[in-house]
Amino acid sequence: MSYSFVLVNPLNYHSSYTCPVCRHGEISTLPLMEAFACNFCHHIFTANLEKQSLTLVDSQLPLTWYWTGKSWQGMRSSSQLKWFYQVGGIAFVVLPTSLVSLGVYVFPPLTDSPLSWFPVFWIGLTFLSHLSCIVWLIIEYYQLPISLYFEAIRQNLFSRLNVT
Repeated sequence: MSYSFVLVNPLNYHSSYTCPVCRHGEISTLPLMEAFACNFCHHIFTANLEKQSLTLVDSQLPLTWYWTGKSWQGMRSSSQLKWFYQVGGIAFVVLPTSLVSLGVYVFPPLTDSPLSWFPVFWIGLTFLSHLSCIVWLIIEYYQLPISLYFEAIRQNLFSRLNVT
């Protein structure tokens, strides 16, 4: 037995919707095309009206969302290597930090030396630098518009300050 439901506000080419990427701008149809574009982050999407889904086409990764009638829900990707990338990313951050920590544990600094703080600083720097590499790769892979997020935050702050 299959259940079907009717959306109160179905996805169509005549309405505008919030952008599923930046969640700040609005997407609407491009003139003379069956595609959507965001007025804030400028991403381009194609729509499948039968499935009520939207696919990001100006990215290496074809991210897809489906319309619930009120908001966008991300579709799960079935990647067989997804767990391998997660384990690899965690290992890339944890293993170098552990090696540096092990070196500090085996060869501790003299407590009365002026640079006794440096090994702890070096452990933290190792962790943060490897973590920043992973975060940068995630941002580049999914092409997240980080600068536009900061612009949206700045606009929201200034609009609040101007109201009061």
